[in-house]
Amino acid sequence: MTTTLAILINALVLVVFVNRYVSGLFVRLLRGRSFDETTDDFEPTVTVIVPMFNEGAGIALTIDSLMAQRYPRAKLDVLVIDDCSADDSHDHALLAAAPYGRRVRVVRNPVNTGKRRSIIRAVRTTDAEIIVSVDSDVVVDAGAIRELVRRFVTPEIAAVGGRVDIINKHDNWLTRMQTIKYHFAYSFMKNLERSFRRVLCLSGCLTAYRRAVLVELEPVLDNRSFCGVPIKYGEDRFLTRQIIKAGYHTTLTLDAVCRTVAPATLGSYFSQQLRWRRSNIVDYVGGASHVWRLNPIIAINFFALTGLLVAYPVLLLQAVSTGVFFPLMTLHIAVVALFGLVYRLTTRHLPASERVAALSFIPMTFVMPVAYALLTPLALFTLDSGSWETRGHVVPEALAASSLDDSPLAVTGEFLALRTLALPGEGRVLELHSGAVEERAG
Repeated sequence: MTTTLAILINALVLVVFVNRYVSGLFVRLLRGRSFDETTDDFEPTVTVIVPMFNEGAGIALTIDSLMAQRYPRAKLDVLVIDDCSADDSHDHALLAAAPYGRRVRVVRNPVNTGKRRSIIRAVRTTDAEIIVSVDSDVVVDAGAIRELVRRFVTPEIAAVGGRVDIINKHDNWLTRMQTIKYHFAYSFMKNLERSFRRVLCLSGCLTAYRRAVLVELEPVLDNRSFCGVPIKYGEDRFLTRQIIKAGYHTTLTLDAVCRTVAPATLGSYFSQQLRWRRSNIVDYVGGASHVWRLNPIIAINFFALTGLLVAYPVLLLQAVSTGVFFPLMTLHIAVVALFGLVYRLTTRHLPASERVAALSFIPMTFVMPVAYALLTPLALFTLDSGSWETRGHVVPEALAASSLDDSPLAVTGEFLALRTLALPGEGRVLELHSGAVEERAG
């Protein structure tokens, strides 16, 4: 029985590995330029929605980066939805928005409703053709929105996601490890889904949607629950899956980039992973009823991931009980080291500030088993959690130094040089002077 179980689990691991890292790469190479098709004939009106909860001064950086987009000013506006923050986020958002006039609006929910309902509320207030969802803790590269819009090459494409990168890559071993993890998550793991335009999870950090589709799906999105319990986590997965379930296409581009602060402590990292684990479980259960109707290859990958989520902790327990845990960890180290080598080869063109050492991925050997063995069971018993669970954090010193200076000239309604924002990898610095954004070389 034990041998049979081990064979089944190893088969699941093999299927997931081949689909994510071999088949996806093969299809990407096979399709060539058509893999990431673009058009420059589509320039719609865009409203960027920023759901916010307990973000603090960091919201100013997000707003500034959105106002620095290389997209026609007359066709782009921003709407910040404060979901009843318990801190001074609303005040910071108002102060950051003031220099931009009507191009940036800030509204506040009367009660905490969650990210999904905040987006629904915002969609009702705009008639823009494209809605871009941006998390309140990210800095968006100047060309990101333009790159998202260029991927709406057919009417069937309802959502286009961007790539999430890490700002604090070099803080410590944990952020360096996550840098490599994010690299594989976007550059490799979604290739198979991208090739069929069925990307099953587009990150709310940076994703563009056709507003008409969000309006069409509003009744479904507005009443989300699991086993009768309303939940607020996993909104990105749920929204993407509902779009695909309705018959639309989704895709992703690596050319639209936003940057976020990765957890720098094990406590915050495992808190994030617990939330994501709950999201995975709920999404896999919800998708079981309809994902099988999609392309068979996508369905096989989805159900293999579903099985692996539950089976991998069983494999770990079996390894401990049979005395083969350390040989299993030796195999893990070898695989993780190989991933580190691939990362180094595929990022060798980047400047040193934008990449980390290949060996930085080695800690994943031990972090992943802990995450699976402890967090998967814990997630199963806490699926009824209803909080955002991601805020209440402190803006890192590197960002706080360039954040909001509370010195508006209330009499004249103008602002001094309030913020300075360096855009990683672009060699550009944005400065805000008396309500105008000026650009200079970094």
